[in-house]
Amino acid sequence: MTNPNAVEKLSFEDALEELETIVRKLEAGEAPLEESISAYERGTALKRHCEDKLRDAQVKIEKISISDNNTVKTQPLDPEE
Repeated sequence: MTNPNAVEKLSFEDALEELETIVRKLEAGEAPLEESISAYERGTALKRHCEDKLRDAQVKIEKISISDNNTVKTQPLDPEE
C-alpha cells in the first residue's frame, strides 16, 4: 500500500480505484486481521478524500444561463433546482 500521508495527493480517479480495490479485498476476507484493519483505515481516508474532491468540484460548477437580452451569465449551481 502507498504512504497514508499521500492520500491528499491522489486524483479523485486514483483514490476511487484504490478504494474499490480495498473494498474487494476486505469483502473477500482473505487478509490477516492487522492488514484488514490497516486497509480499512486507508479506505476511510480515501473515502473522505473522494468526498472532499467531489465537494470541491460541486462548488466550482456554475450554471450558465441566457438572459432575455441574450447575454450569457453564470451563477452558482443550485442542485435543488
